Amino acid sequence: MNEPMSDDVWNTLAARRHVALRRLEAPGPDDAALARMMEAAAQAPDHGCLLPWRFVLVPSARRDDLGAVFEEALVTRDPTADDEARASARAKAFHAPCLLVAILVDAPGTAIPVEEKLVSLGCALQNVLLAAQALGFASGLASGGALDTPAMRRLLALESHERAMCFIGIGTGVPKKAPRVRPQPGTFFSSL
Repeated sequence: MNEPMSDDVWNTLAARRHVALRRLEAPGPDDAALARMMEAAAQAPDHGCLLPWRFVLVPSARRDDLGAVFEEALVTRDPTADDEARASARAKAFHAPCLLVAILVDAPGTAIPVEEKLVSLGCALQNVLLAAQALGFASGLASGGALDTPAMRRLLALESHERAMCFIGIGTGVPKKAPRVRPQPGTFFSSL
C-alpha cells in the first residue's frame, strides 16, 4: 500500500500560484536551488526514456541579447512600433531574476508521438514550479510570438527538431490577484 501524501506535499500543491514575470523580484534561486528544481524536472514521466525536453537558463549577462530578440519580433509584427513600444519589448527580457526557457525536443525516428512528449514536458514544467514553491520562491510561465522566431531559435541554439515552448520566471513575489477558484473534482472527474 502506498503511503498517504504528506501535508507538506499537499500544502505545496495547494499554495502554488502563478505570478506574472514582471512581478517577480530578487532574490531568485541560487545555483543549489536551481539544481534542486532541475532534479524535480527529471522526475517527470518519460515514455520511451527519450528526454523529450530540456531547459535553458538565460543568465543576466545574456538578457540584452534576449531583449534584442523581443524587439526584433515586435518590429516584424508591427513595423511602425515606436521607441516606447520597442523599449517595452526589450524590457521584458529583464523580468524575473531567474529566467528559463522550456524546450520541446521532438527527435525524429521515434515511435513516441509528439503529444506524449508534450505531456512529459508539461509534467517537468509542473515539477519545476512545485519545486520552486517548496523552496520558497514564486514562479510563473509566459509565452508569446517571439518564441517561434528565427532570432530566438538562433539565440537558444535550437536544432531543427526542437521548439521553444514557454518562459519560466522564478523569484520572490506575491501574486497581486486573489487566488482563482480551483475546480472541484466533480467538474472534471467521472467514471464509465
